[in-house]
Parts: sequence; structure tokens; C-alpha cells
Amino acid sequence: MTLRLSTVILPVDRWHEGGRAAWQRAEELGFHTGYTYDHLTWRSFRDRTWFGALPTLTAAATATERLRLGTLVTSPNFRHPVTLAKELMSLDDISGGRVTLGIGAGGNGFDATALGQEAWTPKERADRFGEFVPLLDRLLTEESVTQQGTFYSADGSRNIPGCVQRPRLPFAVAATGPRGLRLAARHGQAWVTTGDPKLYEEGTPEQSLAAIRGQVEKLGKACADIGRDVAELDKILLTGFTPEQNTVLRSLDAFVDFAGRHRELGFTEIVVHWPIPDSDFAADPAVFEKIATETLSQLG
Repeated sequence: MTLRLSTVILPVDRWHEGGRAAWQRAEELGFHTGYTYDHLTWRSFRDRTWFGALPTLTAAATATERLRLGTLVTSPNFRHPVTLAKELMSLDDISGGRVTLGIGAGGNGFDATALGQEAWTPKERADRFGEFVPLLDRLLTEESVTQQGTFYSADGSRNIPGCVQRPRLPFAVAATGPRGLRLAARHGQAWVTTGDPKLYEEGTPEQSLAAIRGQVEKLGKACADIGRDVAELDKILLTGFTPEQNTVLRSLDAFVDFAGRHRELGFTEIVVHWPIPDSDFAADPAVFEKIATETLSQLG
């Protein structure tokens, strides 16, 4: 099974003081996709520099030629399908059709209350996600959309000329629960997981593999229920949130072993965090670049 290696570059550097250079270096190293988080701020970076995802990706589109670009992930927490669709269509045009939308239901982080609202319950997040994704799908594939929803509506919303990628740019749907997996099966071109969060701090790698295997099986059932072949979906693992945390970037051998075990579960893409000093994503740049350039040949 062919495996791709991608990276997620957090928007923590000023564009002219390291930001542009990171995206260009990611392309030089041969990464398949450069993603960024679509948050207003995030965890330990709340009091540090943090820029917006879509402007960053737009700048990256003009600074690169081959690297695919994407969010990992966008959520309804502070987005609306109508405005998001317009921005995504524009980004797809500027990049020449190199955009993937990673999208998830969101959580209880800073984004959840930044607009002054109460944090949504898990059920409400799922309800909103269930409306958000199908409407966004329509907005990116149809020239004019009118739809009245419980949470999200569109009134004669136009997206002309549409995406460069047809029928629209691909969705990579992050999900582990049954409702999210059904959305991935119906609307996704890819599925995203970070593993089982309950195992992050105290679980073992073996327990994590078993949990992720179970997620893959549930995705397969969700696809089978609608008559879709699960093999049609790419399967993306965002690293750093399994029990191994960031230790897999300590050596090429450690990462090759990790990547090989997850490739056996059916993953087609593994995403590593671009090194950030003095953070959970700190890594030796030389080892990181060796991983980027040698992993796939090591795996054969």
C-alpha cells in the first residue's frame, strides 16, 4: 500500500521571519501536503504568536508550486458554511487546485467560546456538524444554493466559477463517533484520526493500535451501510496524540517502525508536526528532515 508523508505547520511564525521559509522547505523536502490548524488560538500557544489559517494557506499557495495545502482541521466553532465556501473556492483558485479541507466537529477549546457563545454540548456539536458538512458540500458544487437549516442557512448563495478541483476540493473528515463516521463515508474523500484521546497519557502503543484498528473497522461499516467501498477513502493519521506522543521523531528508525505499523492498518497518509522549539512539538531539525526524506524508501 502506498504511503504518503505530510506535515502540519502551525501558524506561529511571522511570514517574513520564518513562515514563508517553512512552507517552501516543506515542499523541497517532498512532503505530500502542508496542513495548518484552523484555530483562533490553541492550547499552550494561547499567549504566543498565532496567525489565521486561510490567509496563511493563501500565502503558502503563492510561495509554493507542488505542495498540496490544507486545514487540519476546520470546525463549525467559528465558521459558517456560506463564508467558508467562498474563501475555500478562492484559495483553490489561487493554489491552482491544491487544497484539501480537513474538517471536524470541533471541541471545547478556546474557539468554542471566542464569539461570546456558550460552549456547545457534544450532541449540539454533532448536530451542527451534521448540517455544516452537507451544506458546505452543496455550496462548493452548485452555483446557487438556498437551504433553510436549524443552525445554518443559505439564501441564493453563489459560488461562481466553483472549485478548480471537480466536482469540488476534497474533504478530509475527522471523526471517531458513529455520526461523524457516517459523514466521512458520505461526503469525505479522506478520513482523519489522531487515535484514541483516552489513551494519550496513560495508554500503550499496543492499546492505541487496537483502538485505531477499531476505528478503521467502524469506518468500513459506515461505508458499507451506504454501499461505498472504504478503499475509496484515504486514511490520514495526525501524529503526536497517540501514547508515543512526539517521541517518534527522535530517530528515523523509531518513525519508520511507527509508520509501518500504522500502514498495516490501512493508513495512506501520516502527518508529522513541523518542529517548534520550546513546545510539545520540539524536534531535532536534522532528524526531522531525515525522516522526511528517507522514511518512504525505508518502508519500501
